Amino acid sequence: MKAMVLAAGKGTRVRPLTFDIPKPVIPLVRKPVLESSIELLRQHGFDQIVINRRQCR
Repeated sequence: MKAMVLAAGKGTRVRPLTFDIPKPVIPLVRKPVLESSIELLRQHGFDQIVINRRQCR
């Protein structure tokens, strides 16, 4: 199965956390949010995962 993780955006609602790190790698219970999302998708049978992201400038 295929999945798409939406990881774009500036992360303005979680500032000041996003001043130094991108929103998808903010730690949540000692693990980046993106890692937790990917693990859950794999546990539920997704084997193709695409992540969209915003190009930082």
